[in-house]
Amino acid sequence: MATEVGIERSGAAVNGRANAEFEVRNPATGAVVGTPPDMTPAEVADLAARLRAAQPAWEALGPAGRARHLHNWLNWLMDNDQRILGLVQQETGKSWGDTKIETMVAVEVINYYTKNGAKFLADQTRRPHGPASLTKELKVFHRPHQLVGIITPWNYPLGMPMMDVPPALMAGAAVLTKPSEVTPLAWAEMVRGWNEEIGAPPVLGCATGLGPTGAAVVDVVDMIQFTGSVRTGRAVGIRAAERLIPASLELGGKDPMIVLADADLDRAVKGAIWGGLFNAGQSCIAVERIYVEAPAYDAFVSKLTTEVGKLRQGSDPQEAFEAEIGAMATEAQLELVERQVDGALAKGAKALTGGKRADKGLFYPPTVLVDVDHSMECMMEETFGPTLPVMKVADEEEAIRLANDSPYGLGASVWTASRARGERIARRIEAGGVSVNNALAHVFQFPLPMGGWKESGIGARFGGPNAILKYCRKQAFVSERVSLKTELHWYPYTASKARLTDRMIRLLGMHDWKRRLGKRPGAE
Repeated sequence: MATEVGIERSGAAVNGRANAEFEVRNPATGAVVGTPPDMTPAEVADLAARLRAAQPAWEALGPAGRARHLHNWLNWLMDNDQRILGLVQQETGKSWGDTKIETMVAVEVINYYTKNGAKFLADQTRRPHGPASLTKELKVFHRPHQLVGIITPWNYPLGMPMMDVPPALMAGAAVLTKPSEVTPLAWAEMVRGWNEEIGAPPVLGCATGLGPTGAAVVDVVDMIQFTGSVRTGRAVGIRAAERLIPASLELGGKDPMIVLADADLDRAVKGAIWGGLFNAGQSCIAVERIYVEAPAYDAFVSKLTTEVGKLRQGSDPQEAFEAEIGAMATEAQLELVERQVDGALAKGAKALTGGKRADKGLFYPPTVLVDVDHSMECMMEETFGPTLPVMKVADEEEAIRLANDSPYGLGASVWTASRARGERIARRIEAGGVSVNNALAHVFQFPLPMGGWKESGIGARFGGPNAILKYCRKQAFVSERVSLKTELHWYPYTASKARLTDRMIRLLGMHDWKRRLGKRPGAE
């Protein structure tokens, strides 16, 4: 994820208490679209205390009771989706088509985890491990962390928190969210809807503000889920370690796409365009570098250049489907893309499309780069923008080696006509998720884990039971099946009990049958 920057502070102190606000601007037009509060650490602590106070009753509702409130929230979202998505588009500058997918994420996540929450949270019964445990009943209970913190980036203001918040709420935790200062408006309205429109318990909070606000969230919660840049993620992880609280970190990506000579090139080109340019390339799991086997390289590049050239760019709500590619979210992010492209061109790369920022707004045109190599930042550093650098490789071995030549390991894709070949290569890619003949597909298969390797993160962000259980503490439970007056190993110690214990250990614990009842070496 790219670093969140570019917000201005305003306001003044009142009675020694900060009464600051900050401006949120539409990156397509530069217009101010909101001025939410810049919450102080004291305000964050007050909000956390209120959430904690409400959590025990929320946990006591059980999975079915909690699911009813989440369903009501989903209904409220769909009743207000045009207004909520309008906020998303205003604060991000996305195209309308890119904006619409955020509703789909919310629907899918809430439906999946409310449907499966009770099963995932059910008590687990464990079989006794040996004769010494036969009189015991063994169970594992899952008890939620009382207050979970969720910090999300600016690229998907609705979709990102919706990937994390519903599972945490289903776990029975209270949740304190911190949206990016770049795009806080739509999520703040979603949290307002939870607290004011659907009659839900007050267990969901939203702390808007700049960097100190996010740091304050990490300081008051019992578990933190962070999605964002590697630099900020390291700081969050360090602070979580200092506080001895668990942290789940989904960080940056530089996802490779391997196109083999036997691939369906028409499908691969469409996958590269959508996987690399969706949301103007501002996705941690975007296709950021493409390796094409030599026999298919020229045809792939020709088709790719033609299709990218057909894409339209804009973010006008009055012309909802007149553009595919929207704006960049911040000036700093656009400048990063400019720096990478200019650096590649200076080293001998060629831009077959795009290659220069637009005259107005934070728009950068979709850019196909060729003659690239791993000496260039566009192939080694996260771009988070609408570029598609394409590199020719001799064979699959070179493609695998180059795909793994990265500090990141979030996702990858392999394109081939052979299912067996695709799986064989996927097993050698150092990434948390691999899709064959599709782009970004593994992210939205909710039964599967979604998380990064190497510098792309720690822990799985969601997927299957772990998406809920990660917000829980495991509690071991032991009860007696048979009521005995005492245990063999309890006081007092006696010679007869020692002999009996020794015999039992040798009989039941040793693996050599010939020695089970034999004498120990040196015994009389």
